[in-house]
Amino acid sequence: MARYTGPKTKIARKFGEAIFGDDKSFEKRNYPPGQHGNNRRRGKKSEYAVQLMEKQKAKYTYGILEKQFRNMFNKANRSTGITGEILLQLCESRLDNVAFRLGIAPSRSSARQLVSHKHITVNGELVNIPSYQVKPNDVVGIREKSKSLNVIQESLSNNKSVHEWMTWNGEKMEGTFVTIPERSQIPEKINEQFIVELYSK
Repeated sequence: MARYTGPKTKIARKFGEAIFGDDKSFEKRNYPPGQHGNNRRRGKKSEYAVQLMEKQKAKYTYGILEKQFRNMFNKANRSTGITGEILLQLCESRLDNVAFRLGIAPSRSSARQLVSHKHITVNGELVNIPSYQVKPNDVVGIREKSKSLNVIQESLSNNKSVHEWMTWNGEKMEGTFVTIPERSQIPEKINEQFIVELYSK
């Protein structure tokens, strides 16, 4: 499946925040890209433009393309509860995102690659589908032969993140997705209501 592989700093500058993680280039130029990027008198965005940017931010953050994202929204819309919150919970439950949150990979794109290359297991079984929906109490681990990979070792040693909805066992090198996170626990700065309003038009 096609993925965005262009300059990530440019995208981060578009949204005004480092959505792909630490970025020294973004810190130096944290204003929008382009000839008039640093112009303080940029015009006010329309309601549609604001909603569209919020959707794009969510898609870039989680590395999801439009068709898949739309399908996730439709699923969230059919579910009982707050549509926007459920949409973000579905994004958080993706296997590539869970592997990233556990610290197995330094970024979501790296986690996606590890999953696709059959380095990640769910409940002891190999799963190579990044969009696989992890369920509460599922155990996400690393294939035995892959535990010594440099990218995994370095990522785990540098990982300082602690998330309330999952636990990590350093000895077994596996984590448990204890429960689906509440909206207040998800750290991403996304206004999901704008996305709901955009798709509901």
